[in-house]
Amino acid sequence: MNTTIKNILVAFSAGLLGAFTYQQLAYQPQAEQSYTLQTPQIPTVLAKGGDALTGAGDFVQASAMSTPSVVFVKTTVQGRENLNLFELYFGGGGSQSGSGSGVIFTADGYIVTNNHVIEDADEIEVIHQKRSYKAKVVGTDPSSDLAIIKIDAKNLPAIKRGSAKDLQVGEWVIAVGNPFNLTSTVTAGIVSAKGRNIELLGGQFPIESFIQTDAAINPGNSGGALVNSKGELVGINTAILSRTGSYTGYGFAVPIEVVGKIFNDILQHGEVQKAFTGLVVADIDNKRVEDFNLTLDKYDGAVVLDVQPESQAGKAGLKAGDVILKINTNPIAGKNNYDEVMSYYRPNDKVIITYLRGKQTQDVTLTLTNSEGNTNILKTETFTSQKLGADLIAVPKIEKEKLGIEDGIRIVRLRRGTLASLGMQEGFIISSINRQPVKTPEDVERLITTTSGRVYISGITKNGMRGYYEFYAR
Repeated sequence: MNTTIKNILVAFSAGLLGAFTYQQLAYQPQAEQSYTLQTPQIPTVLAKGGDALTGAGDFVQASAMSTPSVVFVKTTVQGRENLNLFELYFGGGGSQSGSGSGVIFTADGYIVTNNHVIEDADEIEVIHQKRSYKAKVVGTDPSSDLAIIKIDAKNLPAIKRGSAKDLQVGEWVIAVGNPFNLTSTVTAGIVSAKGRNIELLGGQFPIESFIQTDAAINPGNSGGALVNSKGELVGINTAILSRTGSYTGYGFAVPIEVVGKIFNDILQHGEVQKAFTGLVVADIDNKRVEDFNLTLDKYDGAVVLDVQPESQAGKAGLKAGDVILKINTNPIAGKNNYDEVMSYYRPNDKVIITYLRGKQTQDVTLTLTNSEGNTNILKTETFTSQKLGADLIAVPKIEKEKLGIEDGIRIVRLRRGTLASLGMQEGFIISSINRQPVKTPEDVERLITTTSGRVYISGITKNGMRGYYEFYAR
């Protein structure tokens, strides 16, 4: 082999090795019955000048209170069918590991983390104070990127909850987590903004009203604690905004009020109970002021774009152009804030909505409903099709109305099988097969497995676009 070719091969191999090493180092999975919370023992260490944080550099007490309640979460995902260039070159395809953080919510082992930390994990390990525990998933909510896991332990130091509502922009906070596998790391910063929407989460009804902070948050902090100066939990760290994958000054956390509601829903009912008014709202800007002929001194509130006629809001007389100012005692600054406040409630809760029509402020009382338009507690039924290699659920009524479809079955999980071989993605909604509407998951299995010849599948992608798949069955 001549010298030139040999040098090229050496350089190529070194480049692949360097990129592979970086990938491995940087990889992270992206990625009212309420439990009585036990507050960890407060150390005798006091901040300068008193028992609360008084200086930008003195975070001793808040850190001492919160760090015992933050755990290291390690996940293992078994080998995948599709290997990337690095795995092919280096003989990959075995199990892969990831890591993140979690927060102890109850003394008997319930832990809150991010959905993306444990998503698709075959094994979950929790490390707390050097002890290792196997964890199981209790429930998840992808629309808020939260998950609840459980370990078999007692007398754990459950974190003390604070209030994100009371946080002020400019207030000092600390982030506690395990970035880059560095356990129990504390960073400090301020609240940069509230009610942020960064279009991180998918689905038809995501909850995006993040606390923005400049406390350093890196891969591995996901699922960790955002804590106020009293050592109280005010949010679960979820995402960073970065072009490099590392901290660049923008971190985002789910407010504790949202976390607490989702936690209790999952423990009580097995899934989140979302409440709806029947209103479609948006932020107020110059165009919407002109479109609806609004007379406003300030652009606070959320303007109603549409009202579902048969909804509680529709029956109460709300209409497009009304501006939602308040839900109960919660002021509404915009759409993100509206979505956050609505996430505090359950179906059958009654709320007072204060709205502006023209120059007149009015109140109306609404009974909130579920995604099927009634006030019942919902339990989603998942149908597992071994023949298709998929888990399927029926799309709720309110989502079908929003998408403009009469029927729909969503793919929530794919394994090896017919649907995966077609290149279908999780989240795709199948609305018809060979122009026959599908009303139940069993319809999907029956029509695909019993049809000979051409099979034409029509539906909606998880981005809300029309999608089609076609194959020939023998």
